[in-house]
Amino acid sequence: MPFVDILREGLGVTAIPGLARPGWVSGETSPRGMGVWTGLLSRKAAARGKTDLVIAEDWTDALTAYAERLHAAAGPDHHVVSALGAWLLVALCAPLAETEARAELAEVLGADPMEAAQFATELLSQPHPMVAAGAGLWVAPAVTTPVMERWRDGLPPRVTTGDIPTQEAIDAWANEHTLGLIDRFPVQIDPDLVCLLATALATKVSWDVPFELVDAAALAPSPWAASLNRVLRSPRRDPRHRQYVAESDRAGTVGVHLAGARGGLLVGSVIAADPEVPAADVLAAAHSIVTTEARAPNSVARRSLFDLPLGHGAIWSITEEEVETKANDGREEVVTSVLPAWTAETTVDLAGDDLGLPTAARVIKQALGLTNLTYEAKQVALARYTAVGFEAAAVTVLAIATSAPRLRPGHRREATLRFGHPFAVVAVASDDLEVPPRDRVSTPWLGLPVFSAWIAHLDGMARRDEAD
Repeated sequence: MPFVDILREGLGVTAIPGLARPGWVSGETSPRGMGVWTGLLSRKAAARGKTDLVIAEDWTDALTAYAERLHAAAGPDHHVVSALGAWLLVALCAPLAETEARAELAEVLGADPMEAAQFATELLSQPHPMVAAGAGLWVAPAVTTPVMERWRDGLPPRVTTGDIPTQEAIDAWANEHTLGLIDRFPVQIDPDLVCLLATALATKVSWDVPFELVDAAALAPSPWAASLNRVLRSPRRDPRHRQYVAESDRAGTVGVHLAGARGGLLVGSVIAADPEVPAADVLAAAHSIVTTEARAPNSVARRSLFDLPLGHGAIWSITEEEVETKANDGREEVVTSVLPAWTAETTVDLAGDDLGLPTAARVIKQALGLTNLTYEAKQVALARYTAVGFEAAAVTVLAIATSAPRLRPGHRREATLRFGHPFAVVAVASDDLEVPPRDRVSTPWLGLPVFSAWIAHLDGMARRDEAD
């Protein structure tokens, strides 16, 4: 049965309207008390029986909520994850889910599971130019069933399917689908495997304008400065590096640096002024700010440097001088950022119910008609942030086994943001701002957080010449 027919059957509709946003099946309740997301609105599906659906305003909200739970699973230390990679895997399993499992998946995915499955199909079928995206399903012929065959045959064409591969073949798949960044599949192939489901995401991008390399003393008084040789400094006054101070709901005052990559990937670093703010709150602020900026550049409200005290603050140094300025009010503001180059590599166990992999494993077991099965679910992710660009990859696996006025007198304030204690980084699919708006191609990827990291200790930072 084609995938779209499976979706129609699951939704109980004769036609699937444009599924640009996630939703919730009206009347269902949260199976684990995690709470129903906010910002939902109603619509009627074009269906027999006029099935009511409640759809969320933005898929980004669903991914952001999932990312918070995945970061919690990764722990408070230095790490990188791909919430999108794990979410896609769970969403692809939705057509197999029946009533109870479907309610569980709705809570995990932040959307009606069948709409999430359709959105996953759109993402895989319309890949972002700067994000390699792939998936694979491999099933042992001896245990396959008609239900599994219909599911497999209906998956998007970009999903690799077949029998359980050899270790060499699955390692090659991981290497190919992560642009060479991950050369070993996270799970060992053994004779007991009966089903293997995986997603892979990867990016390798160059900044529109590279960072400058400067002495690590520029990061002082951060204790990190003493252990590093060189750090990155954003080019002064270049609009392709956006940086500012802002207020956030969960992390309070934050410093923000946004680096645009050629082709359309926005990588934002967000640091709380208060180093005691929990990682979860800084990451939440980072997701909110960077996804908002990816969809609407320069839309986040900024704090004026003239509202902040001169001198050294927790994450900034602010100076003032008399200048001839173009600013209409005579108050000019210039911000640069100093931050470390960094690397991170993480393996995360995805056994938590709030991530959906246990439910996905259960529905696959039911589709196979087998009960005496075990499963392993994990994600391997890595990322590297340097003066010239950003690269990251993740493989998520479920293995089942048996953008000139006149000059006037005024003042200019300049600030240097120092990313000198733990901070958050979020990479979001964006438009290529070098392409005129009228020539940009609409994509379902816009604004989706693809990778995110918590940069917490020196072991993951580039030392000496590694910042290059």
